Amino acid sequence: MDNAYGSLPSSHLLGSVPAVIPQSEKSETRGANPTIQNFPPGNGGYQAPGSSNAESNGPTATSWAGVFSISSYSPYFNVDTDVVVDRLMGSVYPLRGDFISKIDANPDLYAPVWVSTTLVFMLAAMGNCAAYLMARRKDPSSTWNFDVSYFNWAAGVVYGYAVAAPVAAYFLLQYLGSGGSLVRLCCLWGYSLFVFLPASLLMMVPLSLFRWLIALVAGSVSAGFVSFNLKAYAEGNELMVWVVSAFLLHFCFAVFLKVYFFA
Repeated sequence: MDNAYGSLPSSHLLGSVPAVIPQSEKSETRGANPTIQNFPPGNGGYQAPGSSNAESNGPTATSWAGVFSISSYSPYFNVDTDVVVDRLMGSVYPLRGDFISKIDANPDLYAPVWVSTTLVFMLAAMGNCAAYLMARRKDPSSTWNFDVSYFNWAAGVVYGYAVAAPVAAYFLLQYLGSGGSLVRLCCLWGYSLFVFLPASLLMMVPLSLFRWLIALVAGSVSAGFVSFNLKAYAEGNELMVWVVSAFLLHFCFAVFLKVYFFA
């Protein structure tokens, strides 16, 4: 009986310590089944047996496939409120010209999307209110109808300009051989539209001269903000001409808003 109990393998007993496997045996055992999946893989997700970490990481940062991935844009919406407020306040002081340096390490698209969307609704709403006040001022007995087409025009003009202008500027900078980031240019153009939010409220006043004054001041501030910060990319005479062209383009955008929505 004693011999029978003593013949039990000690590695199967409760509380026993398994024997140390030599390193050579470990390598032989590991090489016998190369399809075993290591967990977790290098990219933090599932990796099929036989595939490398580089293949499972998806498209690289320089691949155009990342443009169609929502996760590629999530870092640009991770921004604190105080940072956004500071940048919004800086957009109404164009002479400072340090906006590009502020967003160099952390450009955001949260405020540009928010400002553009808010401007669309404010242009449509305030434009209709301005038309109503002007109609009542000229003839108190006249009838007035809400113009829904203002929303379509506001969305098309604001979103179109906020996207097309920085994209065109980016490809122009690439053609001229000057470095430029598309995200930073979109951020710059988006923040430049902030001054039109309070301007649209003031342009409800039913005085044509006062509206023109507000439109010209807002257009000058916004265009100056864009042009002064674009000087960071200007190194030659050709680029300086382009900066002036950007100023005039932005100023024409402000005049269009006044003529169409606050005539």
